[in-house]
Amino acid sequence: MNPSLRWFRWVVPVAVIAILGVGCSMDGGDSSRRASGSDPALVDRGAVVYREYCASCHGLNLEGQSGWQTRNANGTLPAPPHDASGHTWHHSDQLLFELTKLGPSEVIGSDYQSAMPGFSDVLHDDDIWAVLAFIESQWPEEIRAARNAR
Repeated sequence: MNPSLRWFRWVVPVAVIAILGVGCSMDGGDSSRRASGSDPALVDRGAVVYREYCASCHGLNLEGQSGWQTRNANGTLPAPPHDASGHTWHHSDQLLFELTKLGPSEVIGSDYQSAMPGFSDVLHDDDIWAVLAFIESQWPEEIRAARNAR
């Protein structure tokens, strides 16, 4: 397949999901938002879960894998960073929760190739929210403020 078409097949579904996620979070009624990076107990729990289940791919310092925007030979993307250099903070908490629980292929579509599994059989929902709180707690204050203003 033409490389630009591969890129297009990846960008369009992600863009649609991002737009839908932002639309849902901007209605003022997003009661699903549960990833509070300002809750010390939740952040501490999330740090432990992150180290055990996420750091091996996304990095101990949330730095992700090198070349995370370029597909591997098998069609998957390396794990993206979750620090401020990545795009994680652009997405709503609900979308991040669903991507983690169900896996990108389930959320975006079965033709989306991802090495990331869903964690629904591994982690309790509260653990997923705790991981998201930990990740959020690591972002600069201006990013956290911008997300909370949505």
